[in-house]
Amino acid sequence: MKKLILSAAFALIFLASPALAQDAPAPAGQAPVDLPSEFTETPMTDTVAPDQFYRAVILEVKSQEDVETGMSTITTQVLRLRFTTGDLKDQEKEIPNDGVFTINGGEPLEAGQQILVYKTAASGQEEFYVADTYRLPSLLVIIGAFILLAIALSRWKGVMSILGLAVSILVIAKLIVPMIIDGKNPLLVSLLGALIIALVSIYLSHGFNRRTSIALVSTLFTLGIAAGLSIIFVKASHLFGMGSEEAFYVQQLGVLQDLNLQGLLLGGIILGALGVLDDITTAQTAAIYEIKRANPALDYRELYTRGIRVGREHISSLVNTLFLAYAGASLPLFLFFTVGGANQPIWVTLNSEFIAEEVVRTLVGSIALMLAVPITTFLASYYFGSRPVEESPEDSGEHVGHSH
Repeated sequence: MKKLILSAAFALIFLASPALAQDAPAPAGQAPVDLPSEFTETPMTDTVAPDQFYRAVILEVKSQEDVETGMSTITTQVLRLRFTTGDLKDQEKEIPNDGVFTINGGEPLEAGQQILVYKTAASGQEEFYVADTYRLPSLLVIIGAFILLAIALSRWKGVMSILGLAVSILVIAKLIVPMIIDGKNPLLVSLLGALIIALVSIYLSHGFNRRTSIALVSTLFTLGIAAGLSIIFVKASHLFGMGSEEAFYVQQLGVLQDLNLQGLLLGGIILGALGVLDDITTAQTAAIYEIKRANPALDYRELYTRGIRVGREHISSLVNTLFLAYAGASLPLFLFFTVGGANQPIWVTLNSEFIAEEVVRTLVGSIALMLAVPITTFLASYYFGSRPVEESPEDSGEHVGHSH
């Protein structure tokens, strides 16, 4: 089993090797982007960053005025606040708050609210502006409720799943992002990050047992296929990773101006595919295992036949789930393209890089899901079909810290 896992890990890298030969030059055909003058005349550098951020509480709304601007209403305010952090802690100050949109239900700031304020000296004198509302306490409560629910329902496995999630976040934040910033190829970095996430988080979440090992091998093989397909689809569709505003902004951040946006697109597709593959491979392996336990007399062929029936149900539900996940995340841009493209034919809108990127992203993930079912079913059926299975701490995954 260990040799099989290593083979799958190497396959994951080598299937995408044609695109990994160089570090980070832009792909052929990615021409320089003509940006508006406000982006090209003044590059974003550290000199335009706000000097310092503070937390503050609003003591009083000194004045408030609604200004009609065409189709919208902008509320301007003068706020008296008290700083609660930094070198200005406990000091009071009046600052303006301009541009609060209220036409669609947005609300102006009120006394008692906690806000973020930033101080800048870009104009030669200190100026204070409202940056945002302070919402971290609410987010921490939501995160805490999620963690408690996961632990209450899954107990020890819930704890290990949270640890697996933490590993995924750390790999992305401390490995993938810094290496891409350093100029490494985004696709290669994302593949290496996906390999680490799969090896660590899958075992943490599902335990060190034979079922998890089979699911991991299936995940790595399928992820390698997804990497190859994403390269083929992206190149065949002539996508260069410029289908969103974020792509333009990222290239204006000094050291990222030579970032390979096509590689970044491919890396994002790989990481997205990994998230859904974990679910399908572990569930499918567990299904085969339980079928074998229920009827130990079943051989490989019968296990595969029964397991693939379960897998078809997974496919029919997860493909739609994957599309809705991508569509939900991109809903504002879908609305923008629908309204902004009112004067152009629908086929022109569908031909846009933004739409094409979402189509390729969804199809690569969906194809990976569909391929994961027969791959996982074959491996699990072949392994469990030739040997008896018994309920044990190793197979149940309850003793997670125990490897076989």
